[in-house]
Amino acid sequence: MSTFTAIAPRPAPNATTGPLAWCKANLFHDWKTTLGTVLIGVVLLSLLPRLFAWTLTDAVWNGGYEACHAGNGACWAVVREKFRFILMGRYPHEEHWRALVCTLMLLALIVASCTRACWRPWLAGLWVAVLVAYLALMRGGFAGLRYVETDLWSGLPLTILLASLSMAMAFPIAVGIALGRRSGMPAIRSLCTVYVELIRGVPLISVLFMASFMFPLLMPQGFNIDVLIRVLAGITLFAAAYMAEVIRGGLQAIPKGQVEAAATLGLSYWQTQRMIVLPQALAMVVPGIMNNFISTFKDTSLVAIVSLYELTGAMGMAMNSDANWRPFRIEGYLFIALIYFVFCFSMSRYSQWIEAQVNKSRQR
Repeated sequence: MSTFTAIAPRPAPNATTGPLAWCKANLFHDWKTTLGTVLIGVVLLSLLPRLFAWTLTDAVWNGGYEACHAGNGACWAVVREKFRFILMGRYPHEEHWRALVCTLMLLALIVASCTRACWRPWLAGLWVAVLVAYLALMRGGFAGLRYVETDLWSGLPLTILLASLSMAMAFPIAVGIALGRRSGMPAIRSLCTVYVELIRGVPLISVLFMASFMFPLLMPQGFNIDVLIRVLAGITLFAAAYMAEVIRGGLQAIPKGQVEAAATLGLSYWQTQRMIVLPQALAMVVPGIMNNFISTFKDTSLVAIVSLYELTGAMGMAMNSDANWRPFRIEGYLFIALIYFVFCFSMSRYSQWIEAQVNKSRQR
């Protein structure tokens, strides 16, 4: 008769979650990773104290430029001094409230457009209403409001306007071009291919130069289109060409059998694209589309070369207009870099939320 013998307990497995497990897997996985971690840590430890002192402890937060010249740290007082000029640029100082209201309206509209509860048919009408109110209030010329030329629109309001409108208009154009590149009609396919290759073959600066300086020369005598509209059209067409290739990649990933199955059900081409192909294709390329949006948002800084001073251009004007503050332009650039980071990081996090939503159908 056999006798029961208890087996000695085994040690608990190593934790696979938590800070210690993450550090072991990512920072001390093997001797190469450990060596790199140690070297980078030594460099950071040697630089961080000086960076901390320059940024915070030795920084000048208040006072005039004399205090900044006498100090050894960062001059954040320049941001305090030039804050309104950096954000509003050449827009008339006494009318800054109008630019602020317009910017807040447009940002609220963008937030509402990113909220699922607001994805209703009335959202398109809200876009039209807000854009009309934005343009009317920024331009003025009625109800006692001072008329402000579009050449004076600058700073953060111009950046938000160019980025949001170019993204909103480029997306449907990109979808149409992507479908055209996969069309069975040679003329449409060739036309879309030429457009994409032509736009992608030149830098955005050249497109802006063409829209701002060359396009008016081709127009009839006395006919002129506002420079803001021309620049907006150039950025939109440029962004649409890049986005179209991203969407085309998603279209190519859809199995051909799904299209054939839709045809057997009697669905038309546009019904197939709208209900079967495009929803899946766009869900696959959400990261690429959002990457294009972020790139477009940052590319608005190039409009300064055609005398439209958005956020970066307004900061340059704020620094160049006063020789006493000019040595501290790096603090100004760090300030607008923080603004760009907040917007771009928000778009990135929203992209991750969209990915999680569209991937729910694939979870088992």
